[in-house]
Amino acid sequence: MSFNILVTGGAGYLGSTLVPDLLSLGHKVTVVDNFMFQQSSLNHVCHHENFEVVRGDARVKDTIAPLIRKADVIIPLAAYVGAPLCARDPIGAETTNHDAISLMLDLVSKDQRILMPTTNSAYGSGDENNYCTEESELRPISKYAIDKVAVEQELMAHENAISFRLATVFGMSPRMRIDLLVNDFTYRAVHDKAVVLFESHFKRNYIHVRDISRVFQHGINNFEEMRGEIFNVGLSEANVSKKELCQTIQRHVDGFNFIEAELGKDPDQRNYIVSNEKIEATGYKPQFSLDFGIQELIKGYTMLRNSKYGNV
Repeated sequence: MSFNILVTGGAGYLGSTLVPDLLSLGHKVTVVDNFMFQQSSLNHVCHHENFEVVRGDARVKDTIAPLIRKADVIIPLAAYVGAPLCARDPIGAETTNHDAISLMLDLVSKDQRILMPTTNSAYGSGDENNYCTEESELRPISKYAIDKVAVEQELMAHENAISFRLATVFGMSPRMRIDLLVNDFTYRAVHDKAVVLFESHFKRNYIHVRDISRVFQHGINNFEEMRGEIFNVGLSEANVSKKELCQTIQRHVDGFNFIEAELGKDPDQRNYIVSNEKIEATGYKPQFSLDFGIQELIKGYTMLRNSKYGNV
């Protein structure tokens, strides 16, 4: 069955992987994006007759209201993602990460379906064992996580909604983000051959960007069984510390070394182990391992280098 799907922020890191997949499955996809990063990440789908793109802002009612009216499914990806960006522009972050979602929820009908990415960074540090399920207390640390927690509460009041609490994403995408932890450490391994680790024992869960696309497809196909629920989405075998991540990268990058700093604190104090049993019980299982993603990133970084202000 095909749907009219609205994807806000569809030219971003997640959307530029998800949108082509949705089109290939026969869905009609409309993307609204303000292209704040001047990205051209959807060039390769402009030929598709079922693809529409609107340059606009999901926070503007006159822009978003007519697009919502014609959608069967809404996937709101538009967001200021990550603690540093949200700290730099807290007003932009709150209006995009929270207020735009509140506006959307005011405009949708009870029959329209919403599949929304939230974040497992909401767990902060988990329980005394740093272990988290969907029932665990939320202890968000960053502005990003705080806004996502607030909007998830509003989202779950809508009877036709699913919240996916995403692990830290990795992997190559047409709109690349090098600042994500696996992507960042692999980039440093390839180009610098070294990383300094603060609080190297801190653990986090990870998930490949293509598996994010797959979980949205899974949610669309199994919506009646999954609606009204919150699901952690991550690789169960990738609840790893920063040290363990670097040891994994070492298997693929010759000459890469890391140093564990004895002094200093990581500004990102997240430290948790996440259970993904609930989403796995619905039949969803990630396909792309941490090793696969690192190997993919090494290929990508052969072509990609941050040299905007450098001479080499």
